[in-house]
Amino acid sequence: MIVPLVLLFIAVPIVEIFVIIQVGQAIGALWTIALLVADSILGSMLMRAQGRAAWRRFNAAIAEGRVPAREVLDGVLVIFGGALLLTPGFVTDVFGLIFLVPPTRAVVRRLLVRRFAGRFRVSAPPGAGSGFDVDGSAHEVDPRALP
Repeated sequence: MIVPLVLLFIAVPIVEIFVIIQVGQAIGALWTIALLVADSILGSMLMRAQGRAAWRRFNAAIAEGRVPAREVLDGVLVIFGGALLLTPGFVTDVFGLIFLVPPTRAVVRRLLVRRFAGRFRVSAPPGAGSGFDVDGSAHEVDPRALP
């Protein structure tokens, strides 16, 4: 647990400062600051648009009676992507864009589901005839197989 915290609070800021200094030397300090401000503004606009789209998909899934697993994960990725884009720095902006742009967000979502799917236990109460997989798809549950 200590290694991720060291990376998060020490290594990432050091890398960000290094990249900002390199970009500043290449294009100038004022252009670097302008670029950081511009990507924060554009990132907030992209986060708002993608957040609204994820919210609409979430409400549609609820209205259809589906478990909104994919929609919730998309919402979480949009929030993290927006936070990373609002954080000053170019490295975090790259990861923020990956989380916000729908095609790359789908890849990240698939990787997360694959990585953490084994940690979730999906069950249904006794007598229930159907259940849901982690990805939100429905399947039939044999009541005799339930504990």
